[in-house]
Amino acid sequence: MATLKLNKTAAPKKESGERRAPLRGKGVSRPRQTLEQAQTERREKRAAFEQRRREETPASAPSSPSSRPPRKTVAPKPQRPVFHREEAAPLPHQPPLPHQPHQPHQPHQPHQPARRDQRRATGPRVPREAPISNAEGERLSKVMSERRIASRREADEWIAAGWVRVDGRVAELGQRVQPDVRIEIDPRAQHEQAKQVTILLHKPIGYVSGQAEDGYEPASVLIKSHAHWKDDPSDTKFNIGHARGLAPAGRLDIDSTGLLVLTQDGRIAKLLIGEDSDIEKEYLVRVEYHGEGSPMERFPAEDLALLNHGLELDGVPLKPAKVSWQNEDQLRFVLREGRKRQIRRMCELVGLKVVGLKRVRIGRIPLGKLPPGEWRYLAPWEKF
Repeated sequence: MATLKLNKTAAPKKESGERRAPLRGKGVSRPRQTLEQAQTERREKRAAFEQRRREETPASAPSSPSSRPPRKTVAPKPQRPVFHREEAAPLPHQPPLPHQPHQPHQPHQPHQPARRDQRRATGPRVPREAPISNAEGERLSKVMSERRIASRREADEWIAAGWVRVDGRVAELGQRVQPDVRIEIDPRAQHEQAKQVTILLHKPIGYVSGQAEDGYEPASVLIKSHAHWKDDPSDTKFNIGHARGLAPAGRLDIDSTGLLVLTQDGRIAKLLIGEDSDIEKEYLVRVEYHGEGSPMERFPAEDLALLNHGLELDGVPLKPAKVSWQNEDQLRFVLREGRKRQIRRMCELVGLKVVGLKRVRIGRIPLGKLPPGEWRYLAPWEKF
């Protein structure tokens, strides 16, 4: 194996006192000048420049016009028109004003010409419609509710959206009208109303009709897809939006069971629980009468007559009802009003104890074969 050897040549020794300048770039830098040296060099360069300038252009040779380069001709700029402000015509001579009390001196203000009306006439002026009078009549939303067009809340929403016309003019929120006024509804409002659903639920015991109370859940929590009755005749597919905004149209106590109506349609709620509602509600009530034996055999006939008509609750007489025996220990009630715990309180007044209560019909809609805890849609052809 060959070995490469390098011959090192000793560098020449520097003489004493010799100073080597540092290397910068490719060349060797010179010593730094002092201030006096730099000023002297600048004056010499300036003098050499002046000397060359005097030699190239002698001062005795005047410059001829022909030797000068021709100048470029520049077109004059167009003058801008000067606009003068029109002065107002002098006012005619007026008689002197009567003596006025002395007023403090005010600084002089220059005269200002009268302003011209710069608005352009776009055509003949069209008179505005007369404002709608709200002094007389009833609220439009109330009239719509009485005609069963929509609930008051729906009516206010439609009016705010501009979907309601009164005698051909767009209605205003809070407007008052006469009872015989002509009301027109935009098809968009009717389309939105058609999307609202009504649900029939077989409420089991242990659920409240409305808001949750005393730790009990509302019946609306049962409106789930898995609880939809498989034999629903409406053929409506469940949508999660159908479970929102449902309101109970009527009471059903926590210890009662049977048909409960939950609806998004304010018209149906007003029809079932409105002040002037006359829709029948049918109940089957299981009772006990003190003593042994069948309640039907021992219950006095005159007390049964009082259940039909003649009782009052909280000092207010009850409307006539239809009460009859369904079997030995069960009564059939048909009411046209819905006071709080009405049937239980009626039975207490005549010595009966309610041990079971079930609502089986509302108007023309029966509970039918709907199982407890399940629900179905109100079909389009069904009416209460």
